[in-house]
Amino acid sequence: MQAAHHDCEFREMLDRVGDKWTLFVLVVLEQRPTPRARFSELKRSIPGISQRMLTATLRSLERDGLVTRDVYPEVPPRVEYELTSLGRKFMQPVRGLVTWLQSNWRTIRAARERFERRAQRSQGVLSGASTSGNVARNPGREGKVSFR
Repeated sequence: MQAAHHDCEFREMLDRVGDKWTLFVLVVLEQRPTPRARFSELKRSIPGISQRMLTATLRSLERDGLVTRDVYPEVPPRVEYELTSLGRKFMQPVRGLVTWLQSNWRTIRAARERFERRAQRSQGVLSGASTSGNVARNPGREGKVSFR
């Protein structure tokens, strides 16, 4: 049963890394001119993230050992975040992924455009068939459709 337990933990980490904000927070921390960032600086650097979501994301990253959180006894309290050694090591394959995305983005975008054109044509065929009378119900066979 040990392997199943590890699978769950790995899945949890992959889910976290694949969520909407985790990689964004890590990249912002890594690309800062100084190694530490205050919460408010992070919030300003990440468009659309709520205070609640940034707090939850940073807490998860701290729990996993990718980020440290230092609280300074000042008024108001100053809290700073920094990538740990593990966090910096984690960013190595992430940079590889970003490099791969950058070099393949045109191909990905072209594939998406082809997919959307096919989907639109399929929608047009389906909607055109049902409105033009090309589809007839088989009498006595409810739910069956035949094309003329």
